[in-house]
Amino acid sequence: MAAAPILHGRRTEREQLDQALRRVRQGQSAALVLRGEAGTGKTTLLHHLESQADHCRIVRLTGVESELELPFAALHQLCAPMLAASSTLPEPQRQALKVTFGYAAGAVPDRMVLGLAVLGLLAEAATEQPLVCLVDDAQWLDAASRQVLGFVARRLLGEAVLLVFAVREPNQDTLLAGLPSLTVDGLAEADARELLAAATPGRLDSRVLDRIVAETRGNPLALLELSRSGRAELLGGFALPATGADALQDRYERRIHALPEPARLLLLLAAADPTGDATLLWRVAHELGLGPHAVAPAQEAQLVEIGSGVLFRHPLIRSAAYAAGTAGERRAAHQALAAALDRETDRQRRLWHLAAAAEAPDDPLATDLAEAAQDARTRGGMAAAAALLRCAAELTTDPWLQVERTLAAAQASLDAGAFSAALGLLARAEGLPADDLQSARIDLIRGRTDRAAHSGRQAPAVLLRAARRLEPLDARLARRTYLDAWSAALVAGGLAHPGGDLAAVCAAARQAPPGAESAADHLLDGLAALITDGPSASRPPLREAVMGFLDHDVPATLWLDCGVLVANAALTLWDYERWEAANARHIELARADGALAPLANALNVRRVIALWRGDLRQARELGLEESTVKHVTGTRRASYGELFLLAYQGHADQALPLIVEAAREATERGEGLGLYFTDRATALLHLGLGHYAEAMAAAVRAASGNLGPFTAQALPDLVEAAARSGEAALAHTALARLTAFTENADQNWARGLEVRSRALVSHADEADRYYAEAVERLSRTRLSFELARTQLLYGEWLRRERRRIDARHHLKPAFEAFVDMRADGFAERARHELLATGEKVRKRTADTVDDLTPQEEHIARLAQDGRTNAEIGAELYLSARTVEWHLRKVFAKLGVTSRKELRDTPIHPPRR
Repeated sequence: MAAAPILHGRRTEREQLDQALRRVRQGQSAALVLRGEAGTGKTTLLHHLESQADHCRIVRLTGVESELELPFAALHQLCAPMLAASSTLPEPQRQALKVTFGYAAGAVPDRMVLGLAVLGLLAEAATEQPLVCLVDDAQWLDAASRQVLGFVARRLLGEAVLLVFAVREPNQDTLLAGLPSLTVDGLAEADARELLAAATPGRLDSRVLDRIVAETRGNPLALLELSRSGRAELLGGFALPATGADALQDRYERRIHALPEPARLLLLLAAADPTGDATLLWRVAHELGLGPHAVAPAQEAQLVEIGSGVLFRHPLIRSAAYAAGTAGERRAAHQALAAALDRETDRQRRLWHLAAAAEAPDDPLATDLAEAAQDARTRGGMAAAAALLRCAAELTTDPWLQVERTLAAAQASLDAGAFSAALGLLARAEGLPADDLQSARIDLIRGRTDRAAHSGRQAPAVLLRAARRLEPLDARLARRTYLDAWSAALVAGGLAHPGGDLAAVCAAARQAPPGAESAADHLLDGLAALITDGPSASRPPLREAVMGFLDHDVPATLWLDCGVLVANAALTLWDYERWEAANARHIELARADGALAPLANALNVRRVIALWRGDLRQARELGLEESTVKHVTGTRRASYGELFLLAYQGHADQALPLIVEAAREATERGEGLGLYFTDRATALLHLGLGHYAEAMAAAVRAASGNLGPFTAQALPDLVEAAARSGEAALAHTALARLTAFTENADQNWARGLEVRSRALVSHADEADRYYAEAVERLSRTRLSFELARTQLLYGEWLRRERRRIDARHHLKPAFEAFVDMRADGFAERARHELLATGEKVRKRTADTVDDLTPQEEHIARLAQDGRTNAEIGAELYLSARTVEWHLRKVFAKLGVTSRKELRDTPIHPPRR
């Protein structure tokens, strides 16, 4: 094997890599993503790191472009040398690895369980010596492997593992997003000159040298290629060199074309096989009459190395070797590889090669591919299914079946998060002779894709059009599509394109053919009536829908599609218990099915539920899981629960910049519901701080329009802010609107907020009576935050009525509740009111637990409950060694030295 290239310059990059290596040698972990254009030296930096990693275990992995559609191929390559250590993992994690890598049959493993298994495997491999994992060309890792490795990298803390990725495209910040990154640009001018001088003997023309350094922007690979193939230019100033990644591939192609035909064909064969399996390559080469001597010219030209595996000197060489073959030669290579693969153990890969070898449509092969797509979901999920279905569609002769398979591939691509691929397949389907139902389904999938990719503006109108087209073709699917459109219109809010607003969707849904009295049908009828006819008309069908989903055997797929809407229906009914139950069921099914995108939405709702009952601890802990799921899925939508948490905590200097940024991002996405939540959070923040004018301005925005239950929830804030700002008319108008949502609701939540709002605009005995009723009704609920707010308002009113002793009776529990919730703004407001009554009350100071991060606090509590490190790690998607690392920090902060002492140490000691 050739020696590692000599580094010229790169002082900053080397220092960062060396620092990461030092951390790992000290028993900590690190992850880093090198980002740069092709040829900037990322691979050379990996070689440098490898050369410095003495007494470390090195594992290398290189992404291969042709393996993009083969799920977990890269992950298997990384983990295979370490699988013996999997015996120490918990059984669910061992099983996840076995199923994923095809060693056992079973259901699709939960991605987070699989991620935790890989994390544990790396941690075990690092017990004897630090582990350094070098991943080159990460942009060509299959999506499933990249997702899991990104998950692992974000969880590394105390495992003595270093994970370094090299990504070709510097602007692809969505690849491995959120990880520390280092942009690898071209060499500095002096370093670029030094590299060219070292690679080019003879006297260099200084003017040409200056131009080439400038044109290549110091790209090391471009400089080295020019030193080999453009030497006349460098020495004498002849010709104009081509630069850039495409030009480099062209140069490689010319070098490959210059090779003897056996060498060129062998390179083509190696490029066509994504596994880099040298045994397979030589077996196929022998069948084609290509002996070991065929590779010599390619090795002498430093294009490829073939030992235990096949290693191209640079990924562009692999692309060039494949491109250098004719279409017929490429098909022949795939055909030969398919013939050498086992029909049973390598069925999917064999079919993939056969598809690449096909010259014309092949219906039997297409059928096999479609069947393999279903099998692929048990191992790699939707990405593999999408790839195989796409091949199946291309090989199908029957026009109707070709459209069906193309649409199936588009839906699978959408589910896999490959939105561009889904849109491309839909465009292809539109060019085929689709029937009316298929054309309507094209609109449906396009609308769902737009909603998933962009959240907002166009999706409601597209889904509405699809629903209307489906009515005469498939009434059941049409009604489900109206639910999709309702959800999309709710998210788009006031930013929806004309014709796609919530009112337009509901008007159309009311005209749709009646359903079959199923829970989903009641849900659509109720949600449409909510907007068109008002809350009272919506209650009977919504009540039927919620009870139908909770009390009957509704398919899991329908729950995953409609879970958030069912929770919204319960919220419309002011039914806290069913709101929480519907959300819990949604989370349960999403976790069981490994449906991470629905899980992210459900966790967002769960955090709001926790906050409304005053459980900020759970809201923070759920935030950790929500963040994990979002990292795994790549979801970027802001967490509305996080916005409310910021508002609860009452620190304007921290909260407002984050709220403003969330509003900007929501506007860019066309997410009007996001603007509603930022306005609600702003109003809540200012109410806690007593900034009533600012709160009123935000509450007016939040309560504008009609977003169903969300508008209803904003109105009590508007009544309070307007009443406190002296805007009596606005307060009365908001109260009247609130009453329309609460009348006949038959829930203490609804009546409690209504009478509290009435108290704010009433006087004397009437106000006293309303406040007392509000406290009594909300005391019957689990809504601790709303109860404390009501007690605060009642106490403030009593103090102004000069009833100080009565005021203290309500202000004290409000203050204690806000302190326990860590709702600092409202707590300070309550403290000032208590002081005004003559009560002696100190400003509460942070206790020791405030020094703990939310992650540390969560781990400490689980450890107090007697959980082992492995059990804690399984719940929080961390390795056992990372849990141990966190506990060491917890022990130091709390001044304890053992788990026994930790059990006896209150996380929330009595406040002074």
